[in-house]
Amino acid sequence: MKTIDLLNPPELARRSNWRDRFETKVAQWLTPWDGEAPVDFGFIGVPLSKTSISVSAASMTPNALRELFANVTTYSIDHDVDLQELNARDLGDIQMHVTDLLRCHANIEQGLTNVYKALPDLFPIIAGGDHSITCPSVKAFRNKIGGPVGIVQIDSHMDVRNLQDGGPSNGTPIRGLIESGAVEGKHIAQIGLHSFANSKAYRDYAREQGITQFTARQVALEGVEKFVAQALEVAGSGTDAIYVTVDMDVLDQAYAPGVPAMVPAGMTSWQLLEAVFMLGRHPKVKGFDVVCVDPMQDPRRATVRTALHVILNFMAGTMKRD
Repeated sequence: MKTIDLLNPPELARRSNWRDRFETKVAQWLTPWDGEAPVDFGFIGVPLSKTSISVSAASMTPNALRELFANVTTYSIDHDVDLQELNARDLGDIQMHVTDLLRCHANIEQGLTNVYKALPDLFPIIAGGDHSITCPSVKAFRNKIGGPVGIVQIDSHMDVRNLQDGGPSNGTPIRGLIESGAVEGKHIAQIGLHSFANSKAYRDYAREQGITQFTARQVALEGVEKFVAQALEVAGSGTDAIYVTVDMDVLDQAYAPGVPAMVPAGMTSWQLLEAVFMLGRHPKVKGFDVVCVDPMQDPRRATVRTALHVILNFMAGTMKRD
């Protein structure tokens, strides 16, 4: 049995005693990896939220998602695909340090690097955690790809806060990637940015760095599809692969009551699900994360459930690649 340093087995494996032989639940398909079987898609939890500017229990999200695996099926009626045809496993969680946040980020980068070394063809499906996890995750992904990568970010926030005032946080992943040289601003596209959730100084910084930005208002007025297409063009031009990161606070607060930074007039669930399906279809997209859900603030797991559907719709998109 293969073990991977800094990767812990899943804390939770949800099972149901009731089964229908004509229906497959995600819990029956996305089972814990045994350390031996070949795997193409790996669900990886990154349970870190102490780096969140807002109070957040997003570290609980990987297990909250696992709790819902038995509640949803593997079949998409919209796209007529069954995810159980994909060879996917739950690989477990990256090991966190109890108090040292910089050590946690180092563990994420090194742990994912270890995963990619052990499973070089793996497509990572990463569940945070707050958005700070994306910086070390993309660094490991960049090393795996071996060449330039682009980012499509779906988010209310630009995440380019300066690193001097508070260090790495859920507001700094894009700044950290640019300043470290892991990703160039011209290869980053952001969809869903919200008024009164960002500052002019950081808007100016993003423009100086060449980041392409589309606001939530643009999405509402013109539809999400055109901006996803443009974002893929930006992130895919001159790069070897694209990494997609979804911050669930991009949704309107009516659809995502369980995010630390709720906003009114955000994207709808349908807009987000259509966006991730389109992103999953693109052959250059080879990495994915979803972040910033707080199960402790989430009535009836409504936002966790939507995040799970985001993951499943993205994976459905990968099955529709040309």
